[in-house]
Parts: sequence; C-alpha cells; structure tokens
Amino acid sequence: MNADYLVIGGGVVGTAIAYGLALAGERVALLDEGDQAFRAARGNFGLVWVQGKGAGTPSYARWTMAAAQQWPQFSRELTALTGVDLELSQIGGLHMCLSDHELAERAAMLESLRQSLGGDYPFEVLDHNQVRELSPLIGPEVAGATFGTLDGHVSPLRLLRALLQGFEQLGGILHAGGKVERIEHRDGAFHVSTPHQRLIAGRVILAAGLGNRELAPMVGLSAPVTPNRGQILVSERVQPFLRHPSLYVRQTGEGSLTLGDSKEDAGYDDGTTLEQLSRIAQRAMRCFPLLAQINIVRTWGSLRVMSPDGLPIYEQSRTQPGAFVVTCHSGITLASLHAGALVQWLRGGDKPTDIAGFTAERFHVQAH
Repeated sequence: MNADYLVIGGGVVGTAIAYGLALAGERVALLDEGDQAFRAARGNFGLVWVQGKGAGTPSYARWTMAAAQQWPQFSRELTALTGVDLELSQIGGLHMCLSDHELAERAAMLESLRQSLGGDYPFEVLDHNQVRELSPLIGPEVAGATFGTLDGHVSPLRLLRALLQGFEQLGGILHAGGKVERIEHRDGAFHVSTPHQRLIAGRVILAAGLGNRELAPMVGLSAPVTPNRGQILVSERVQPFLRHPSLYVRQTGEGSLTLGDSKEDAGYDDGTTLEQLSRIAQRAMRCFPLLAQINIVRTWGSLRVMSPDGLPIYEQSRTQPGAFVVTCHSGITLASLHAGALVQWLRGGDKPTDIAGFTAERFHVQAH
C-alpha cells in the first residue's frame, strides 16, 4: 500500500484534509491533477465569513460559526509549523447596503437566522455614520451595513502554500500531475489509476471540487456539483485604508484591493466579461468613491463548486466503506474544521452532528 489515506484533490479542501490527517499521525498521500484542473483554490476571495451563511439551514450556520471560531488557533498552529504568515485578520466584516430597503431586508434575514439558532448569532446593524466610524472613506450612497463580529479574511494563496508545506513537513507525500481515470475497490484497498501511475490506499477521500461529479460514482457515491463563475478585479497596491473586508471589496496584506461579487451560470467557462467586471467596479466605487482613482492591474474568473442547494456534501460510501466525498464552496472558511473535526470522522470517529444530514441522498428524495 502506498498510504493509509489517499486524498484526491490538491486545492484548499483537499490540502486541509490531508494536512489534518498527517497532523493526526496518519500515512497520507495527496493526488493533485495539475494546472489543467479548474482551480477554485487560486481564484477565491479569501474570506473567513459567517454572516448570511446558513439562512434556512441552522446546522450549516452552526458549522460555519464553529469554523470561524476555530480559525485563530488553526492559523497560529499552521504558522508555527511552517513559518508562513497567513495574513489572517478577523476583526469583523461589513456587508455594505446601498439603500434603506436593502439594509432592512438584510437585517431581517440575519435576525431570522439568529432566531433559528436560539439567539446565538453575532451581528450588528449599523447606520451610515456607524459604518463611517469603522471605515471613514465610504461613499454617501452607503445607507448602512451589517457587521459580523466573527468575519475576517486571509491570503488564500498563503493558506494553500502553508497547508501543502505543513502536509509535507509532517511526512505526507504529494503526487502531482495526474487525472484519475479509475478507482477500484478490491482486496480491502482502493486502487486509483492515473495515466502515469497507480496508487493504493486503505481509504480514499474525494476532494476534487468539480471533478467529484465524475469520481464519486466510481466508489458508489454521488456528487451532483455544478460550476458557478465568479469574476475578480485586482488593483495596484495602495496605502492601507480598508481594515474590515466586505463581500465586494477587501484590501490584502500587500496593499492591493480585490473586488468581486458575481455569481454566474456560465458552464465551465472561467473567463471574464466586460459587463460583469464593469458592474463589480461600479458597485465597489459606490461603496468607496476613491476607487475611481486607482488602477486595475488584472482580472480573472474562477468556478465555484456548487451543489443543487448550495450546501456541502460530506458522505461515506455504503457500498465501498472507506471511500468519502467532501465538497463545498466555502473551502477557506471551513478549512479549520476540515483539518480538525472532519478528520476525526474520516479516521473512524462519529460524524459531526451539524453535518450529519449533508449527504447527496437529500437530492434524491422522491415525492409521494
């Protein structure tokens, strides 16, 4: 056997799981397809975000809150091991609203979520002047904002680098450049074939993002995920002025600004469009008028991994025990739990209560 565990997928979800397994003392291999894959991990916004997550699904809200609460310790431990500063800032996040109606709707949604959790859901509703106290350079069109005390942001590229470096420092083995063609379960092990090699492991975890759709049926599972495109603009570096991130604009540790908020059904096209980039820029400038004087230096599109209801899938195969599928579109926020509580389940412990219902079976319920 090459490893006790083989994690398929070298993005943030896969590397967080592989790092967590290696940290627990397991013998782990990580298989990454290569740069021909759609790399959501290299195209995301870098938010550690709670507010608004789990509307209508309290268990997901609790899972997300637990992840955010675990992030400071997770970050400290990963940096202590690797020396990589993740640029985590978790002093709260703002959801800017450009009308009183938008602010009222947002506040009502969050209050409903708070009530569904028995009052345990930290957020505040701020008027224009209160937002200006936190972020003095907002524009006059900002009616107010909701403020999530658990929210923050991190460098997604530094996180990915640290997870992979930590994984290898702990003895994990990376196999790069292989697209999985076949997974077979025989003689108590999983035999995974790529064009260049065959790997054998006692357990296999599918964390390949959009690739899980094809891989899951090979081990008796289902992952009906589809792409959802988001486009991002990145500015030149400027003097720090934005301490609190939002869903539309955040300032990175290097000083550049990241702008984005699009959600598009564009199939597997990860390109950009002038229409969406213009809309993103216009909204960002309404929030922060000084952006009109700042140069944009690059843009890109990236594909989110979305299930039919937007929630994660965490499931072990009934027909091939030891095979798991893990997929979500909040890999940054959930990385702290994917390297911790989720790993305990993958190693044979109880499945965390808050994700007990997140199997693909929920998409196949027949109406009677």
